[in-house]
This record gives sequence, C-alpha cells and structure tokens, in this order.
Amino acid sequence: MSIKTLLLGAAATLTLSTAALAEIVIEDAYARSSGMNAKAGAAFMVIRNTGTADDRLIGAQSDAAARVELHTHKIDDQGVARMMEVEEGFAIPAGSDHALARGGDHVMFMGITRPFEQGATVPVTLVFEQAGEIAVEIPVDLERQDGPGMNHGQMKKN
Repeated sequence: MSIKTLLLGAAATLTLSTAALAEIVIEDAYARSSGMNAKAGAAFMVIRNTGTADDRLIGAQSDAAARVELHTHKIDDQGVARMMEVEEGFAIPAGSDHALARGGDHVMFMGITRPFEQGATVPVTLVFEQAGEIAVEIPVDLERQDGPGMNHGQMKKN
C-alpha cells in the first residue's frame, strides 16, 4: 500500500468522523439575583445549535456560587410552580435553539459567593455532551424584566 493511499484513507476517515458536529452559540445571555443580599441567582440565554448533530446541555460550573445546577419550573398537583433540578439537562437539537428563560429552564446559582451587581459579569462554563465545555462571561442585568429577546451580543465557543 502506498503512502498516498494511506493518507487518502486517513483523510476520508477523519472527514467521515467529523461530519456531524454540534456547534453551539450562546445569545442574549444575562444573569440576575433578587438583590444585593440574595443567596441565589439565575442565568438566562438562548442556546443555538448551528451544527448538524443534536447536543445536550448537561451541566454548568461557576466560581460565583457554591452550587450551580440546571433548573426548571414545574406546576405541582396543587397548581403551585416549584423550581427543580433537571439532572438530564436540556436537549439542543441540530439546527435549532433552546431558550433558558425566566419562569422556565435556567441556570441556577445557589450560595452566591459575591453579590450580582448591575453591569458586572458572571463567569460560567456550560457543559455539553457533544460540544464540550464553553466558557462565557454573562452580564448581570438586574433591571431587565422580560425574557429572551433583547440582544446583549453573542458569545461563541472559543
């Protein structure tokens, strides 16, 4: 077998093995807490998968809090909305997006290590099954009243 045949075979294998990729873009991210003395906070954003493979947000990490979890709101049998951890994470289908929004899915910070101050940023590492770890600096916006829609810029995988 010639070296040319080996190289062509290796290139074809590499091309086939990387054909389906999840490419994650984080948009419209912001974080907030309920006040300067709050012990908890949350981050919201739109996670866009521009790739050809499905992905899943499976975790988040930050030095800004003692614990960081993926949460959602569920209505219990008595009609009361309760926050709960989503251990399996959030699916991000190929060519689609998933909004983390107030009143729904979000990143939850428990045991905040310092107050979330207007205009500051919160460093967060989002962990995806396919795309791996994506570090983002999420701006704190204590004044925002709506869900996703206002553009705070885009943050892309490094």
